[in-house]
Amino acid sequence: MPKKIIIILPLIFVIFILLYYWHGLNTPFVASGESKNFIINKGEGVKLIAKNLREADLIKSNLIFELYVWLNNKQAEFKAGEYILNTSLNIKEIAEILTRGFAVNKDIRLNMPEGLTITEINERIKKSGFKFGDDFINLADKSIGNWKLSATKPDFLNDAPDNADLEGFLFPDTYLFFNDATAEDVIDKMLQNFELKVTEDMRRDIKTQGKSIYEIIIMASIIQKEANIDETGKGGNEEAGIISGIFWDRLKFGQALQSDATLSYIFTDKNPQHTLEETQIDSPYNTYKYKGLPLGPIGNPGLEAIKAAIYPVKTEYNYFLNKLDSGAAVFSQTYEEHLRNKAKYLK
Repeated sequence: MPKKIIIILPLIFVIFILLYYWHGLNTPFVASGESKNFIINKGEGVKLIAKNLREADLIKSNLIFELYVWLNNKQAEFKAGEYILNTSLNIKEIAEILTRGFAVNKDIRLNMPEGLTITEINERIKKSGFKFGDDFINLADKSIGNWKLSATKPDFLNDAPDNADLEGFLFPDTYLFFNDATAEDVIDKMLQNFELKVTEDMRRDIKTQGKSIYEIIIMASIIQKEANIDETGKGGNEEAGIISGIFWDRLKFGQALQSDATLSYIFTDKNPQHTLEETQIDSPYNTYKYKGLPLGPIGNPGLEAIKAAIYPVKTEYNYFLNKLDSGAAVFSQTYEEHLRNKAKYLK
């Protein structure tokens, strides 16, 4: 091969790479802009920020974004916060906004832990500085049938009965709002977050199992209260998966779930155990008295509980209880073993 060609080919390759980088750097995701909220949490690195930007359809290339950040030594300059980014911005402009800290000035931070009920969320909202009083609970308690008539209704609500409320679908998270936000704004953001977190793959797996999203959310809301869950997902949450497997098996074999968490929902208490008399209360949420799932969710579960409900762990266990001191689950295969564990851990 002539020397000129040997020299020219690498040169052409370098020019091509430079042009590709320059084009990717300066070309927006789309020419016509759409504003989107984007959040950087404390401790997030360049790679995760780039991944989140790509998944939000704000940039076309993770690699070019990361390369630009590293070449310009901006990797330590990202500021945590919530931003409004437009799809007409290019990578350089987005990096400038995120590193200079032009975050949205939101006035109210609402921290919503996993497992809260609509009533408990409402109490937090009333203490957070919103101006709409009880509008939230009035809307959240409104039947899903009314929400289905909305032009912006999320598709996942189609799985729920028309007379159900939004219990179970208000996704737990930390939210930022302007102080003039309405109850509709708060609910819409929680529903949008649910739609984002419960992925298409998860919904496809639910459908493959012959279950509905509503059934999964009911089960997840019970698991949320019965299991010790690491909400970061780093702990594996095997305990939640095993409890899920036990509960689904009970339904499969026509047995009652016998979950004290459902009784706590009825009595609005936090008791890990209930009396024999309490287990006889006539309520569609009483899983001691009635077989099958309760009428609806008993709270708003987090992502890890939802995953546990979708992906139960199959074991030989048939029973479990939670230690009074730590809340950790103790599993057993036979009823006799379960009784021994009750005598050991619940007295």
